[in-house]
This record gives sequence, C-alpha cells and structure tokens, in this order.
Amino acid sequence: MKKSVLTRYRVMAYVTGVLLVLLTIGVIAKYLLDIDGATGFTRVVAIAHGWLYVVYLVAAFDLGSKAKWPVGKQLWVLIAGTIPTAAFFVERRITPELEAKIDRRNGTVPPARPAPAGRGGTVKKG
Repeated sequence: MKKSVLTRYRVMAYVTGVLLVLLTIGVIAKYLLDIDGATGFTRVVAIAHGWLYVVYLVAAFDLGSKAKWPVGKQLWVLIAGTIPTAAFFVERRITPELEAKIDRRNGTVPPARPAPAGRGGTVKKG
C-alpha cells in the first residue's frame, strides 16, 4: 500500500467530518433556532457533504481493501462519515497503525520486537 492511499483517505475524512459538523450546525440553526438564512446554508452544505461522502466512501474502501481489513473494520470506517465528529476519531485511530505498516513495508522502520523475558522496563534504585 502506498502512503498516497492513506493521505487521500485522511483528506477526505477531514473534509467529510467538517462538512458533517457544519451540516449539523445548520440543521440546528434552521429547525431549533429558526435563524434566517440557515435554510440556504443547510441546503448547500448538505449537497456538498452528500457528494463528497461518496468520494470518502471510495477512498475509505480503497484504503481498507489495500490494508486487507476485515469486513467489520471496513464498515466501521465507512460509517464514520455519517456520524458527526466520528470521522476525526476514526482517522486518528487508524493512521498510526497504517503509517507503521507502510514504514515496515518500505524498510524505513524495523518491525517492533517484544522486550526480552524478565525485563519489565522498571529501573531498580538503590
């Protein structure tokens, strides 16, 4: 998997997440606060989010298939674009895992090795 696949997903996760938060604010402004102009704002953001969510789905599916994720994890990432702020949390959770996988494949970072037996990492003072 190339780093560009991860970057494409990350960009779309943030775009989708921001638009969904703006859409949520617009819906609150339109229906609960009855603010003038909220209808037009909500319509524009809803259309933008709808189209860009499709691009997010393609990017997330591409990432998941190249990362060889199980179906459950793939669905979790795909649905994250429909829950306000979820895309941010999901992106932050999977990025370090995939960056490490990419680095190992490129040979830039050696695979992590477990600590030798009997060494718990504590330092004795005294």
